[in-house]
Amino acid sequence: LIFIAVMRLTKPTLFTNVPVTCEERDLPGNLFDQLMKDDPSTVKGAETLMLGEMLTLPQNFGNIFLGETFSSYISVHNDSNQVVKDILVKADLQTSSQRLNLSASSAAVAELKPDCCIDDVIHHEVKEIGTHILVCAVSYTTQTGEKMYFRKFFKFQVLKPLDVKTKFYNAETDEVFLEAQIQNITTSPMFMEKVSLEPSMMYNVAELNAVDTVGESESTFGSRTYLQPMDTRQYLYCLKPKQEFAEKAGVIKGVTVIGKLDIVWKTNLGERGRLQTSQLQRMAPGYGDVRLSLETIPDTVNLEEPFDITCKITNCSSERTMDLVLEMCNTNSIHWCGVSGRQLGKLHPSSSLHLALTLLSSVQGLQSVSGLRLTDTFLKRTYEYDDIAQVCVVSSEVKQ
Repeated sequence: LIFIAVMRLTKPTLFTNVPVTCEERDLPGNLFDQLMKDDPSTVKGAETLMLGEMLTLPQNFGNIFLGETFSSYISVHNDSNQVVKDILVKADLQTSSQRLNLSASSAAVAELKPDCCIDDVIHHEVKEIGTHILVCAVSYTTQTGEKMYFRKFFKFQVLKPLDVKTKFYNAETDEVFLEAQIQNITTSPMFMEKVSLEPSMMYNVAELNAVDTVGESESTFGSRTYLQPMDTRQYLYCLKPKQEFAEKAGVIKGVTVIGKLDIVWKTNLGERGRLQTSQLQRMAPGYGDVRLSLETIPDTVNLEEPFDITCKITNCSSERTMDLVLEMCNTNSIHWCGVSGRQLGKLHPSSSLHLALTLLSSVQGLQSVSGLRLTDTFLKRTYEYDDIAQVCVVSSEVKQ
């Protein structure tokens, strides 16, 4: 009595023809060329290219990718010459982990006359990869009062559209640089509408994917951000800890959750897809009990002329107070100016102090700043800091 039809709603595609050509001296002569010029589906002036200017309706179910919206049209038709009553149509989507009800209404239709139908359109944003089964169930009552029930199953695969890889770089200034490599693993080009990073609550983010030219920001990928099949694009972001967390060394040191990527794209005739990664996590850098970082240092200095640097010393312990002594050890190229073995005083847990130091270099070239030693007099423990920065040393005549 009742017939059900399920069709996927997708955008049409451009019709492509297969050009058939031959040389003029062959038997057909210019017959094939003329047929292609007369074909209404070809592009005028480019008949030999497999590019049509007509649209064609989808002939198969097609591919469904993670992050896209699955839309389907369900039609229940009464093929009999009898009126049926209490028709209830239910559409469920079965995935590997859950079963979702996609029906727009759960109320039953009172009656369905002969040659009439009940139509419904369902939508679902696909959030899992793998096998999906659309289960359409119909129950109704015949004129004789007999209750009838049947189901139909429609299986389809959800594929992965993008391959996302991430790399983290921890800077000495508590900044974190994130490199995201995004590869299009589908068979059609993608228009990358948005690739952004939503940081965690402890960080502010700055995108490094644009270049400022004449007061305007221009994307490093150009004005047309298309990603061809199997192509990879690299996005770079810089995360800086917020001021209230940057001052708490023990808090920011253990933060591993950085944020999540939000990717929006369009394919073919504007089908929109969106993916949001899970929370990205980095390996927290190990600073030990005491952390020494450089706040200021010149890029280029004169040979055998003193220059100043500013260091920041942080007690990374959350429980123990330290009493620190600073020693400065000369190297073959770096010579420290000042008194070694000076008392820095007590440094409370998760607190910092700034220290101005003076040094000079006796060797030209790129020299490494080394030779700082911090000793905690409470535990009799010494922390060594070498290769904390590099500075370019040039002759004063060259610099002038």
